[in-house]
This record gives sequence, structure tokens and C-alpha cells, in this order.
Amino acid sequence: MSTAANVVVALIGILHVYILVLEMFLWDKPKGLKAFGQTPAQAAATKVLAANQGLYNGFLAAGLFWGLSLGAGGANVKVFFLCCVLVAGLYGAATATKKILFIQAIPAAIGLALVLLS
Repeated sequence: MSTAANVVVALIGILHVYILVLEMFLWDKPKGLKAFGQTPAQAAATKVLAANQGLYNGFLAAGLFWGLSLGAGGANVKVFFLCCVLVAGLYGAATATKKILFIQAIPAAIGLALVLLS
């Protein structure tokens, strides 16, 4: 079970690196505009805020990778950062778009369950 947990944690970490790239570097580019349903004008007006969000997603990824790097001793670190991802996903689903529930919150809940069961 711990292998499955680590694979899911790693995938969530990779997802958050991808979100970092979208928010920090591609926000006003075609891929970012499509991913977040923005117009070029909206993206231009919110670019600095999006970069800040991207940085936070990078910290989530870094925490998950840190937990993985600690081996068996990193369970508490993984639990903490998965909880952070889960809360952020639930908040995003409630305030921004429901798809965040499926992209961020549910995978975090699955990862959390796997880590706690391993």
C-alpha cells in the first residue's frame, strides 16, 4: 500500500508543479487562457495574482516531494501537505469552479487515505 500511496503523492506533486507553470508562466498564454477560461484582458489584469497562486502551488509540491524524500519517516509531512491540498481544493471548488474538486481535492483525499492506511 505504501508504494501506491507514494505514487499518488508523487502524481499530486507533479500536478502542482504543472499548476505552478500554468499560473506563473502561462497565465496569459493560450494554454493558460484555456485552462482557466480567461480572456486576454482578464489574464492581463490578474497576472500578478496568478503568479502568487502559482508560487503557493509550488510550495505544496515541494512539501509533498519533501515528504517522499524522507521515506517512511515522511508520513506526517505527506499528511500535512495533502491536507493543505485537500482544503485548497475544497475551497476552490466552493468559490471558483467545481472542476477543482475533481482535479485537486479528490486526488488529495485519495492520497491522504492511502498514506494513512500504509
